[in-house]
Amino acid sequence: MPHEEMSDMPMPPPPPVPRQLREMLKDYPEHVERLQQTLNRIIEKPMRGTPPFERAIWLLEGCLETFVSEVRDELEAAEESGDVEVIARAKSKELLMGRARHQGIYALDDLSNYFHTYT
Repeated sequence: MPHEEMSDMPMPPPPPVPRQLREMLKDYPEHVERLQQTLNRIIEKPMRGTPPFERAIWLLEGCLETFVSEVRDELEAAEESGDVEVIARAKSKELLMGRARHQGIYALDDLSNYFHTYT
């Protein structure tokens, strides 16, 4: 297909953040938005050679790993503050982000269906 024709094609809708991750992170909309922005890059900046679904998995894993790292920093700061409530919230968030990282990446049917439809 000539380059001119490709540029006239409409952009597909953005890839969906997997439902399980959206549900797990419902109390952290900024994290869901970061996941969405990460997935949007797959459509905005396609790469040759790497299947988009595989790239989506790698990018989601990296983003979730970043969330875990960030919450560990939050927990460390909370523990230094000595505020019991802040520590408890940070520990709860750490558990959630760990679960999202290890469990949320396996229920990807909606994302898989998206890439089968649009790529």
